Amino acid sequence: MNGANALVGTLADTGIEVCFANPGTSEMHFLAALETPRIKSVLCLFEGVCTGAADGWYRMRDKPASTLLHLGPGLANGLANIHNARRASSGMVNIVGEHSASHLRYDPPLMSDIEGLARPLSHWVRRAESAQSIAWDTATAVAKASEHPGRIATLILPGDTAWQDASGSATPSFAAQPRKAPDPARIEAVAKVLRSGEPTLMILANKAARTAPLELAGKVAAGTGCRLGSQFFTTRIERGAGRVSLERIPYAVPAAMAFLKDFKHIITVETREPVAFFAYPDRPSLMKAPDAIVHTLVEPDEDSVLGLEMLVDALGLGGSAPRLQAAAERIAPSGKLDPISIAHALCAGIPENAIVVDESLTSGRESMSYTLGALPHDMINNLGGSIGYSPPVATGAAMACPDRRTICLVGDGSAMYTIQSLWTQAREQLPVTTVVFANNSYNILKAEYSNMGAGPAPTERALTMIDIDRPTIDWLAMGKSMGVPGVRVETAEDLARALLNANGEAGPRLIEVKLY
Repeated sequence: MNGANALVGTLADTGIEVCFANPGTSEMHFLAALETPRIKSVLCLFEGVCTGAADGWYRMRDKPASTLLHLGPGLANGLANIHNARRASSGMVNIVGEHSASHLRYDPPLMSDIEGLARPLSHWVRRAESAQSIAWDTATAVAKASEHPGRIATLILPGDTAWQDASGSATPSFAAQPRKAPDPARIEAVAKVLRSGEPTLMILANKAARTAPLELAGKVAAGTGCRLGSQFFTTRIERGAGRVSLERIPYAVPAAMAFLKDFKHIITVETREPVAFFAYPDRPSLMKAPDAIVHTLVEPDEDSVLGLEMLVDALGLGGSAPRLQAAAERIAPSGKLDPISIAHALCAGIPENAIVVDESLTSGRESMSYTLGALPHDMINNLGGSIGYSPPVATGAAMACPDRRTICLVGDGSAMYTIQSLWTQAREQLPVTTVVFANNSYNILKAEYSNMGAGPAPTERALTMIDIDRPTIDWLAMGKSMGVPGVRVETAEDLARALLNANGEAGPRLIEVKLY
């Protein structure tokens, strides 16, 4: 048994089920070790797809996946979606190949500071020093990635460590650490605020946005009159008709300030107070009213179900019934595509138990607020803001839940970052519907140009750095070239029909939504 066999065996022994891989020469022994049926190996044609898919896997399975990346440049290619995963508190184990120690002294062309690249976005980084230590290193990496909130673990695998003998090395065992309990004094302080009757917003995030904690929060809202909300971007929300719904704090700073202005208290559950995504001239970074007080109910590393149960008990609301989201009125989508008609099409086309990965930015920013009453589904957002996240995350989510339809909503500018995801979806025959909103522009930047005070509208030269219409991207040809059939739609009724048709397919489909 060599070091690579020990590494892969330990990954399997510690619960890793899948490895999203883009291997190179230095990782051939690891590649050979992946012959084991205990781990599913999935080829991705770009490292940003590997890391994004691992993020999507964690969001749906609450357990880390592994990636395999080729040396420092491969890790660098994957960093944008590692950043997004870190902001979403997704656990992941990155295995990064490295030259053998004897080769590094010659400064080969692909030599780089892998630790230096990994540390800013990793919670744990280690270089395997020998084949004998690799089982311990690997088990430690998985244990770190499996913590709550999820962590990014990066293990560097030198070539000689991979091929040297590892016989006799043992896999250590690490007991899963229970989530921390919130401080009872903090719970009582929040209960006192809620008893006051002053206008209060409770913001829930990460695992607090799942059905069980939402129902507890719903009891609090029903019994005290507080409102329940979410940040504009949330790791995963279980939403839809028959579930407790969350009001989404708007993205735009003026709209967010208007939404928050009347609240005297903000209670946070696995999150922090609302912060603007960017700094704008003459606008605040913190969007609550100046006299509003922020109270932490549950810290990001604590148990939100336990914290909300304690709060319900403190308030004596165990018998309260939460207010549930009503089903959306089924309005037949028709006519020109705009935020409202797109929302009607999505309400018609989101199947029950679907996974919706939203990176629609300009086109879907308004639409998604109108889909709260769609059939029950999970919605995933991009907390990190690095674009090109949704096709890879949808790929990983579909790998994690192959019995559910995943709908990936993405703008054309964002999709071009990681369009290689379609190839992996086709190869694995994943049930993903990718909806590309094609306005031939980084349209969000046109509004941001004015918001930043750069001018009332982009100049002609500035537009050349925002518009992507010369040449126009042929999305259907792009999808076909990677094995994903597609259809182009220009009306709301056609979008709804295309979504419903895709729901009946076993493999991936692409819908190009032409916006004018």
